[in-house]
Amino acid sequence: MSTVPKHIAIIMDGNGRWAKKNNLPRVAGHRRGAEVFQTIVRYCESIGVQALTVYAFSTENWSRSKEEVDALMDIFYGYLKDATSRVGETLRVHFIGRKDRLSDRLTDLMTQIEEASANNQGMILNVALDYGGRDEITSATKLIAGKVVASDLRVEDIDENLFESYLFTSDSPSVDFILRPSGEKRLSNFLLWQAAYAEFIFMDVLWPDFTPELLDKAILEFSERNRRFGGR
Repeated sequence: MSTVPKHIAIIMDGNGRWAKKNNLPRVAGHRRGAEVFQTIVRYCESIGVQALTVYAFSTENWSRSKEEVDALMDIFYGYLKDATSRVGETLRVHFIGRKDRLSDRLTDLMTQIEEASANNQGMILNVALDYGGRDEITSATKLIAGKVVASDLRVEDIDENLFESYLFTSDSPSVDFILRPSGEKRLSNFLLWQAAYAEFIFMDVLWPDFTPELLDKAILEFSERNRRFGGR
């Protein structure tokens, strides 16, 4: 019998390859991937997952062509604008990552969604947008160092629990497993700190073809793992 994880993290990978495979422009793959994202969010909430973190756009994705980046930002904006009327009474949304390189219209909408869902008590949805694991750790380090310089914090007070409180996912339970479809087997700078004792599940399916049934399969695999957290 499967145990529902508290926190699932997903690297939504393979949109471009799906589009190429289907003789479609890359933007069609991203649109399809966004639709799958919505389906999986609803499914996770329905089965009782407490937190879901999805990798939507990395700090490295800015190196893609301007046309693709602009198309992605338009897709994000369109889906987020639609989501403002369907945030619901339960889902709590956080956007994690940098915001200084995003457009004002996008960050304004992100703020609107976060504020509208702030008091909801259901599943936490962390959307990693312009996110990088190294950047997150660096940012947390700078904030802690600033506290020490200002004498608001002593060096001897710094431990793992305090450091985690400065990470973007501080309100979420520990990550149980990180799922990456598309056949690739790497983290790609995603949740580097949080991945310390997370299970990794890789599936040879492109994200636009991902389904709730495949998520059930991943959850079953996770349930059968023997998690020892460094012990015997």
